Amino acid sequence: MLNADLKQQLKTYLQNLRQDVRLVVSADDSKKSQELLDLANDIASLSPLVSVTKARLERTPAMQVTNDQGSDIRFAGLPMGHEFTSLVLALLHTGGHPLKLDAEVIEQIKALPAELKFETFVSLTCQNCPDVVQALNMMAALNPKVSNTMVDGALFQDEVESRQIMAVPSVYLNGELFAQGRISLKEILAKVDTQASAREAEALTQKAPFEVLIVGAGPAGASAAIYSARKGLSTGLVADRFGGQVTETVGIENFISVKATEGPKLVASLEAHVRDYEVDIMESQKAVRLSQSADGNGLYQVELASGATLEGKTVLLATGARWREMNVPGEKEYRGRGVAYCPHCDGPLFKGKRVAVIGGGNSGIEAAIDLANIVEHVTVLEFDSKLRADEVLVRKARSMGNIDIITEAQTTEVSGDGNKVTGLVYTDRRSGDSHSVELAGIFVQIGLVPNTEWLKGTLELTPRGEIIVDERGQTSLPGVFAAGDVTNSAYKQIIIAMGSGATASLGAFDYLIRHGEQASTQAA
Repeated sequence: MLNADLKQQLKTYLQNLRQDVRLVVSADDSKKSQELLDLANDIASLSPLVSVTKARLERTPAMQVTNDQGSDIRFAGLPMGHEFTSLVLALLHTGGHPLKLDAEVIEQIKALPAELKFETFVSLTCQNCPDVVQALNMMAALNPKVSNTMVDGALFQDEVESRQIMAVPSVYLNGELFAQGRISLKEILAKVDTQASAREAEALTQKAPFEVLIVGAGPAGASAAIYSARKGLSTGLVADRFGGQVTETVGIENFISVKATEGPKLVASLEAHVRDYEVDIMESQKAVRLSQSADGNGLYQVELASGATLEGKTVLLATGARWREMNVPGEKEYRGRGVAYCPHCDGPLFKGKRVAVIGGGNSGIEAAIDLANIVEHVTVLEFDSKLRADEVLVRKARSMGNIDIITEAQTTEVSGDGNKVTGLVYTDRRSGDSHSVELAGIFVQIGLVPNTEWLKGTLELTPRGEIIVDERGQTSLPGVFAAGDVTNSAYKQIIIAMGSGATASLGAFDYLIRHGEQASTQAA
C-alpha cells in the first residue's frame, strides 16, 4: 500500500512511539477494505509497538486507532490524500508522543466530563478538513470520553445523502450537526466548555497595551508580526484563524523562490515563523470595533466578539477578504446545502451530478476544470460579455466535453426543495429572457470582498469597502495602519500582501519613534 519512501518516512516517525498502539480494522471483501487492511499491516510492519486486529466496527471499511487508555480515533474510509497526516498524528498521539498544545489547553480537554462522540465528514481533497479532524483527534487522544471518526463522504454516499451533507468538513456531535466548515480547537472547546470563552475574554482584557496590535493573521498580518517583533516592539496578533484565505488555496506557483506549494503548507510555515518570535498570538477571536481609548491616554482599543478588549499604541489592520456572495434569493438559505465557495473542498460531494460555477475569471474557470473531472456536467455563468480568465485556462475549459460556458448571464435566484439546491435561475442580459437550470450544486467564484464592515464610519474606505492607505500603510487615523487584501492595493496577491505587511509594520515602527514619547506621557 505504501511505497518505499513513504514507509521509510513513517518508520522514522513511529520511532517516537512510547506505548502500544492497536489498529482495529473493520473490513469486508471490497477493494477499499483490502487497501485499508494492507495499509494497517504496512504500518504494523514498521514498529514493534503497533499491532493489527480485525473486528466489526460501526462502519466498513474503517480503522480504529486505540491504546490501553481507551483512546478512540477512527477513520472510516482510506485516510490518504490530505488525511494521511491526520493518520500519522493519530498514531503518534495515541502512542504517547507529546501533543503540541499549551498545558492549560491539555488540562481543559482532560477535564471535559461529558461523553462526546464526534463524526467528521470530509473529502480527501479538502485542504481544510485535516485541521478539523486533527483537532478532534487530539481531544480523543487526551480524553477517553471523547471519540472522533473521520468519514470519507465520497465512500459513504448513503450517509451523505441521508444527512443531506453538501459541504465539508461537516462535524456531528452525538448525532447532531455541530459545525460546518473550518473550526479551530479553541472554537470547538468554546462550544463544548461553555465557561471557556468567558475565562479567556477576562484574561485577554487584562493584557498590557501592545506597542503594535495586529488584527488578522494571513500573509500580511504574519509578515507584519515578524517585522514588528524583530524591531523589539511588544507585538500582539489577534485573529479568527491563522492563514486567512490562503488556507483555501490549493496550488500556489507564483510565490517567488518556491516553484510550487499548497496553501495549508504555506500557512503552516507562516505560523511556525511567527512563533519563532515573541509575538502574543490570540486565535479564535473576531474584532468587532476599533476606537480610541476614552481616557485620553493615546491608545487604541480593539473590542472582540468574545467581550474582551485589547489596547495598542498602534494598530495594524490585516483582516483580508472573503469570497464575494451573489446576494440573490436562496443563496443564504442553501449555503452548505448546495451553494458552495470551495470547489476543492466540496467538489467530491457532487460526484456524478450537474453543477454550476458562477464567475468567468481565473478562479471560476479553474474551478470548472477541476470539477469537470468529478461531476457529470459543469455550467459556467459569466455576467460579462467575455470571460476574464487567462486564455490558457479558457482553451482548456472549452476542450473538455462536459463544460458549457454562458456569457452575459445574470444569476437571479437559487432554487431548492427546502432541503437542498435543485437549480438556479438566470437572465440572458442580451435578450432579457429568463432561464432555469436544473443542478445539484452551485460554486460561487466572483471575487473577494474586504472584511471591513466593523470599520465603517471609523476610518476612510473606498466605495468597495477597502481601507485607504498611503505608501507607508498609514490609514486616515494616525497610528492605525493596514496591509494586504483589506486595503486599496492594486493587486491581491500573496507576495504583495506580505510586502505590504512589512511596509505597514515599518510604518508603525516609524510612527512610534516619532510619537512614542508623547503617547507614553499621555498614558502616564
